[in-house]
Amino acid sequence: MSPPALLRLMRETDLPAVLRLQAACYHELEPESQATLESKRAASTRSCWVAERDGQALAYLFTLPWRFDAPPALDARCEGLPLAPDTLYVHDLAIAPEARGQGIGERLVEAALAFGRAEGLERSSLIAVQGAQRYWCRHGYRPLDPLSATIAARLESYPSGACYMWRTL
Repeated sequence: MSPPALLRLMRETDLPAVLRLQAACYHELEPESQATLESKRAASTRSCWVAERDGQALAYLFTLPWRFDAPPALDARCEGLPLAPDTLYVHDLAIAPEARGQGIGERLVEAALAFGRAEGLERSSLIAVQGAQRYWCRHGYRPLDPLSATIAARLESYPSGACYMWRTL
């Protein structure tokens, strides 16, 4: 049995590994650029993580304190965090295919939710893609219905079938 993965905050030097994981995991959408991902990491250095074992990145998670009613569009650079965030936005979670089933995703999600609670946020939200709604439902998220016009417009930058979801913290 492999030793547990180490969770740590993401560094700029992790981005090449993050891009490799992203390419291995996303097949229904154009991967976000390194510049976009770095802008998100730099905007919220306390809420983006990497899981690694023996120096190899196995998974990553980007989250941002954000506005519930205005999720970021896909591949949109982050120019800074909102002044009054009201949700922990889970932007991207990817787990290497060979590392799935080891509880790494659950540990990353729990770290993020703990961060959101510590920040005084009352809820978390995300846009599920590639049929990931079932995964996120297991973590207490549920689809938002009905969608506001702003949220519906943001979903247009994602592949069809994208689903805006939320949960309380």
